[in-house]
Amino acid sequence: MDNLTKIVRDEITRQYKSVRQFAFAVDIPLSTINSALHNGVGGSSFDTVVQICKTLGIKALSDDAAFYLTEDTEQLLTQYARLDDYGRHTVASVMQVEYDRCTDPNAR
Repeated sequence: MDNLTKIVRDEITRQYKSVRQFAFAVDIPLSTINSALHNGVGGSSFDTVVQICKTLGIKALSDDAAFYLTEDTEQLLTQYARLDDYGRHTVASVMQVEYDRCTDPNAR
């Protein structure tokens, strides 16, 4: 699954009770949303992708679509940028511990 499709799926789950409810909110047929989630958002029309992303608050950081921001990650980056060296070191340390916990199957 490509990065954007995973982000869209996660944001739909986080923000809406169901894919059906999201489809109603974004005014796109449920079959179109299901197809995008199953086959990848990149296979959808540009207008559909823009509408989905706008509704979910997802922003592209580059034109090659390698990285996308949700409102939550944008807020985290804004807050991180305002930290001093000590705060950045603390965040980096906690981030590494949590990353290791989530990616090491033996750590669970």
